[in-house]
Parts: sequence; C-alpha cells; structure tokens
Amino acid sequence: MKPFDTFAPGERELASALDPGRIPAHIAIIMDGNGRWAKRRGLPRFAGHRAGANRVRSIVEDCSNLGVQALTLYAFSAENWKRPALEVDLLWRLLRIYLRSDLADLQRNNIRLTSIGRVDALPRHAYEELRATERATEHNTGMRLNLAINYSARNEIVDAVNSIIDEARIEGNLAGLAIDEEAIGRRLYTAGLPEPDLLIRTSGEMRVSNFLLWQIAYAELYVTETYWPDFDRSELLRAIREFQRRERRFGGLAETSGTGARADADEIEEIAVSSK
Repeated sequence: MKPFDTFAPGERELASALDPGRIPAHIAIIMDGNGRWAKRRGLPRFAGHRAGANRVRSIVEDCSNLGVQALTLYAFSAENWKRPALEVDLLWRLLRIYLRSDLADLQRNNIRLTSIGRVDALPRHAYEELRATERATEHNTGMRLNLAINYSARNEIVDAVNSIIDEARIEGNLAGLAIDEEAIGRRLYTAGLPEPDLLIRTSGEMRVSNFLLWQIAYAELYVTETYWPDFDRSELLRAIREFQRRERRFGGLAETSGTGARADADEIEEIAVSSK
C-alpha cells in the first residue's frame, strides 16, 4: 500500500484499519445505478453514465495504490444492447473519451488495461480506441485493469468450451476429448489472473447479472445501496474492511480447537456404535 497523505481524516482512519497483507488480489465490481443516480437529481440518464465514468478514474487509482493486483469492471453487458440505440451510442462515445483522457493516468500509475468479452462486435471507432489503449499499456507491470465490455459469463464459458473442441478437432483428438475444470479455466477471458476475492455490487441489487459466474465461485460478495457515481474512496475502503473481517473457508471448516475436535470425534464414535 502506498502512503495516503492526500486522504481526508476519515479516509485515513479507514485505510489504517486495513491489514496490508490481506488486500484482495482481485476485485470485481458491478457498477450499477448510474441511471437512478441521474433520475434522483432530475438529470438525463447520460449524465449518470458520465458521472459513473468519472468515478472509474478515482477508484482505479485507489485500487492501484492499495496494492490490488487486478480490477475487473463490468462496463457493458451483452444484454445492454437492448437499451435505446441513442443511449448505447452515447455509451460508446463515452468509452472513447475515457480511454483518450485517462491513458496518461494509466501510464503514470503503471496500469495495464485489457478487455474481456466479445469486443469484436463493438462499433469500429470504439473498438480501435480500445485496442490502441491496450497496446499502449501492454508493457505496464502494475495493476491489471479489465474492462468487461459486451460481456456475458455464459458466452465466456461457451467460448471456452468451443475453443477446447476446436483445438481437439485440429489435433485429431476429438473422439477422446475429455473436458475438465482446468481445461476450461485456461481458456476463460481472465486466464492467468487470480480469481476474484471480492465482488462488489453498487445500487443495492441482489444479483450477479451474468458476471464472472465461473470465477466468483468463492468470492466474497459485498452489496451497497450506494449508486456507482457516489461510490467513493471511503466506500471502497469499507468494502475491503468488510472483506477482511470475513473468514474464508472455500468449502472447508474453520480451524477448531483441540477440545472442539475431540468432541466431534467422540460424537462420531457414539453414532458409529449406536448404528451397529
């Protein structure tokens, strides 16, 4: 973690309460609530999207300073194409503006930008701007910033399985093909990155919306009522503090004391005897 000299007093208090050795390696965020944020203020929806894009800038830098290795942001889902054409077009324009204006900050913070999803389907200008920014930052060695664009977790899994099948067909091994978790994991869009430790959703919605379904199998979930444009540094620090308070067992059991373990053994033995 970098020093937080510029933090407000309340932010410094939250940051000082964190364990630097237990910062989530990978944080994923469903950035929700832009439209409702705008509606509450009597503004058009695009004003909410613009405010949300501005929030991305600060959260990306904060995560980098905290020592997060990877940050994946749900920027545009495959289902978002159903929105009004004008809104979708404005979102692509906003993406291009963000990529142009924030490239210098990405370079300064040594952040590498990548995208996940079926980005080939993006409008040409947005696609070209995205690829240009990826190329410009590809040698950066700091935090990985993943933008999930035209993304669907179900599509991702389908693409991974089809990739396995295509490779087997080319190699002539289709008849004996066996697919396991490792084979799928190697072909996911996020291959090579740690799986998300923490999934944050803003705006209070209690669903994961087809986002990283495979990767978040053991992620800790954190939902806040705060709309994305208001999700500031303090909100991020609270989410990480909550993450650090939880006990992650990955399907196992918490460590038990010798007394507790002995009691469990005695109970098992009693059940075994009574069942004879």
